[in-house]
Parts: sequence; C-alpha cells; structure tokens
Amino acid sequence: MTFSTLEIVAAIIGFIYLVLEYKASAWLWLFGIISPILYTYEFYINGVYANMAIQIYYIVAAAYGIMVWKGLLKSKNESKELPISSMPKHYTIPTIAISAMLCIAIPLILKYFTDSNIWLLDGISTALSIVGMWMLAKKYYQQWIVWIIVEPIIIATALQAEMYATALLYVVYTVIAVMGYFKWKREAKEI
Repeated sequence: MTFSTLEIVAAIIGFIYLVLEYKASAWLWLFGIISPILYTYEFYINGVYANMAIQIYYIVAAAYGIMVWKGLLKSKNESKELPISSMPKHYTIPTIAISAMLCIAIPLILKYFTDSNIWLLDGISTALSIVGMWMLAKKYYQQWIVWIIVEPIIIATALQAEMYATALLYVVYTVIAVMGYFKWKREAKEI
C-alpha cells in the first residue's frame, strides 16, 4: 500500500474542509478551493476522470458558495448571512430527476469516451456530488443525505483506484455526514 504525499496533503485539507462544513463555517470555502486543486491532479493520474472533472466544479462551487453564504448575491433588503434551512418541498422531484439523469449520463460518457475502468462508480459519485454541492451552497440541511449516499461510493472508487488515503478520508466523511445531518437539521429548526 502506497500513499502519495500530494494525496495525503489533499486528504488533510479535505478533512479540515469537512470539519468546517460540519460547523457551518464560511471558512470551509477556502479549503473547498485548495483541496480540489490538489485532487484534480491526483484523480487524473489515477484515471478517475469524472472525479477529476468535478474538482473543477468544486472550485467554482466554492466561489459561488462563499458569495451566497456571505450574502454577496442578495438584494440590500435581505439579511447578510445565509441561514441553514430546509430545501423547499417543490425542489424535491426536480432534484431527484436531475440526479437520476446525471447518474445515467456521466457514467455513459466515461464508458464510451475515456479509458476509465471504474466509469460506473466514478460517474455516479460525480453526479451525486454535483447535486450535493449545489445543496451545500444553498445551505440546505438535506445536503448531508446526498453525502451519506455518495461517500461510500467514493470510498469504493478510491479503493479501486488504490487511493487509500482518499478512501480513509471518505470513511471519516461518511461518519461526519451522519452527524452533520442531525446537527444542521436541529439548527434549521432553531432559526
């Protein structure tokens, strides 16, 4: 079993990101830029192409997230900091439909247009991560449900790609996602 130094550094930064996400700290977005920069290269050299591509999305989502969380995209009449909230019920069916379409499209793109041998796991985890990041940027507590589903898929993907530090990081992510769900749900009710 080998670990690359870059993968270990990316995993440590990813862990810091997760702790800050759990605490609902806007500082998570800074680490949400650094970790994906490192993981873009790490996933590329391991042939995990969709997870490599989503790292670029994470960088853009982090920039968007900080603007939304800090109220930079709101009108002057709205409060500054975005509170944790529940996703509106009318978003449920469109979110599930978009997730399903992405879970079909991304793996097929990987299967037919790359040399990836883990195209199915890579594609599904990437598809769900796109939705999870959107929900996180909106500060919906249900985003943790997406991560509870996607983290084990990423663990399997990382193990298949022999990215053991990343797999370990996502084991921790899974535990924190369960804890984060209950914490954020409680905080959403308190607001």
